[in-house]
Amino acid sequence: QVQLVESGGGLVQAGGSLRLSCAASGRTFSGATMGWFRQAPGKEREFVASISRNGAVTSTADVVRGRFTISRDNAKNTGSLQMNSLKPEDTAIYYCAARWTPIATISRGQNEYDYWGQGTQVTVSS
Repeated sequence: QVQLVESGGGLVQAGGSLRLSCAASGRTFSGATMGWFRQAPGKEREFVASISRNGAVTSTADVVRGRFTISRDNAKNTGSLQMNSLKPEDTAIYYCAARWTPIATISRGQNEYDYWGQGTQVTVSS
C-alpha cells in the first residue's frame, strides 16, 4: 500500500523560506513521477511543480518559478519542495502526489496522479 506523508509546513513571514518533504513508502520510489500541488481557501487545487523518476526533468508553475525548487532523493524515498521568497498568496495546503510510470517524464495534471498525501498547511503572513 502506497503512502505519501508531507511535512515541513508552517507559518512564515513574507520573504521567508520553508522546505516541504514528502516521504513515500509501499512501492519503489525511484519508479514514480512526483508532483506538488496546492489549494488555497476558496480556490481549486493547482499545479506547483513536478519531477521525473530520475530527477532529470522538472517543471515548475509560472507563479512560483524562480522561487520554488523541486528535488528528490530516491535513496531516501523522499521528495522535497524548497520554497523561497514566500508571498502571502502562497498560503495554501500543499499536497505531494505520485504516479508510477516507466517513462522519465513530468506530469502537470492532477488526474495523472494515482497517490496523494494528506497535505501540509503553509501560511505566509504579510
